[in-house]
Amino acid sequence: KISWSSHHSVRGPVRAIVLRFPGLGSAGMRDSADVTELELADRGVLTVWVYQDPWGWMNDATRDLYDAVVTGLRARLRLPDELPLIASGGSMGGHAALTYAFTSRLRVTACHANCPVCDLPFHCTERPDLPRTMHHAFGSYDDINGPLVAHSPLHQVARLPDIPYQIFHGAKDRAVGKANHSDPLVAAMRQRGLNVEYHEAPDMGHCAPLTYALYRRSLDFVCEQIPT
Repeated sequence: KISWSSHHSVRGPVRAIVLRFPGLGSAGMRDSADVTELELADRGVLTVWVYQDPWGWMNDATRDLYDAVVTGLRARLRLPDELPLIASGGSMGGHAALTYAFTSRLRVTACHANCPVCDLPFHCTERPDLPRTMHHAFGSYDDINGPLVAHSPLHQVARLPDIPYQIFHGAKDRAVGKANHSDPLVAAMRQRGLNVEYHEAPDMGHCAPLTYALYRRSLDFVCEQIPT
């Protein structure tokens, strides 16, 4: 089994697909929908988790895996290609959501990222546990700056599609520093004229705790992508 989806929980026709990208090191498997997924399912939103390499960093093999899972799921459930496809995740998952938006062969229609890694070359130096994961992801123990730049949202702003973005980042994040990641990315996105909704959370650390207002806003953002 390479993926899990909430299709058994969706009431009525599927109206949108949300890909939830995991954080660094995540290796768990799903057996049921959580509260967020159940609420989205009530609104016709299908949630999908793919069991990717825990150190994948949205390299080309990881992107191809997600493309294949989405394509296969659409065929199995007879879903039209034009259904909204929303990329969502936190930390490495936030990086994945942003990077998938500009590397996927499929059309991503919106992106939500919580405390995302935006500057991949910088992040490689940000903590001592990170270089081994990136050398693993990009298949080299020599200079990997080229692949890091090519998969770094901050360095690839020109390639980001013109879609709605929602970014959360905590001011107290010590794992992925807001000032080096979301702040410069959002500034560059706005300079390009992209539609980005940025929430700077003064009391939040790395991806949590979300206030109830932010949590509700994240669900509303997803549901706003569903055609009326």
